[in-house]
Amino acid sequence: MDDTISFKNLHSREYQGHKKKVHSVAWNCTGAKLASGSVDQTARVWHVEPHGHGKVKDIELKGHSDSVDQLCWDPKHSDLIATASGDKTVRLWDARSGKCSQQAELSGENINITYKPDGTHIAVGNRDDEITILDVRKFKAIHKRKFSYEVNEIAWNTTGEIFFLTTGNGTVEVLAYPSLKALHTLMAHTAGCYCIAIDPLGRYFAVGSADSLVSLWDLSEMLCVRTFTKLEWPVRTISFNHTGDYIASASEDLFIDISNVHTGRTIHQIPCRAAMNSVEWNPKHNLLAYAGDDKNKYQADEGVFRIFGFESA
Repeated sequence: MDDTISFKNLHSREYQGHKKKVHSVAWNCTGAKLASGSVDQTARVWHVEPHGHGKVKDIELKGHSDSVDQLCWDPKHSDLIATASGDKTVRLWDARSGKCSQQAELSGENINITYKPDGTHIAVGNRDDEITILDVRKFKAIHKRKFSYEVNEIAWNTTGEIFFLTTGNGTVEVLAYPSLKALHTLMAHTAGCYCIAIDPLGRYFAVGSADSLVSLWDLSEMLCVRTFTKLEWPVRTISFNHTGDYIASASEDLFIDISNVHTGRTIHQIPCRAAMNSVEWNPKHNLLAYAGDDKNKYQADEGVFRIFGFESA
């Protein structure tokens, strides 16, 4: 397959609504809705037509009293979304009504959140390197653990029996789930590991690091298969596309790199005007949402995100 031209004539569209910069973008399980979380203390849900045009309706999720740092959708329910905020709460929302249905008060400023693939548990990481596991039904903490090192992004594998932590020591800690017993410590990078993504087909996971590299790991062997070397700044965010063939990665470099997972070759670069905070591929289409520190000409936050992959601008 010659994939060198597949992204060449595609365009990005811009979505405006937030008053401050967007920290996190995430697609729901059907790929029809995208949520954005912002420093302006709100999240927004946008209905995105993969081939459609025109103004996109969005609904505002209001209630947090600090920045919405990360959000994630229920993997089994296309209208439930969880948000993690610096206000120490985690909230569950119904994206149809915009109402908050559940709320849990945790012990620190939350920066990372992820759903277990079966939708039963949510893991939340805070600035104090503490991980809390919530039971989604009761919306209560069932497990808490504080780590003695910097814990960055967290993830489950596709079957939910392995839990990964990326750390400031350049390691990936691989834990059994639900026991959270240590299985492996992977010496992944020479500097802190900031982000992790799981291949949707369950073969690989990828890690982005402060050393500007992205490493690709074979999940069954826990071995590094290859590295992606296109970025020059610390890698903040990475994502696999729905087929597992492409990986997008972004940093303070003024482009997003899209590489072929199997060859390691760059096949497209999306120019951007600022450091990126979040990139995420749609689960059904080759549409990549991305958000960063964009400023307007007066140096104020633009509060926008963009989606790349449309056939016309």
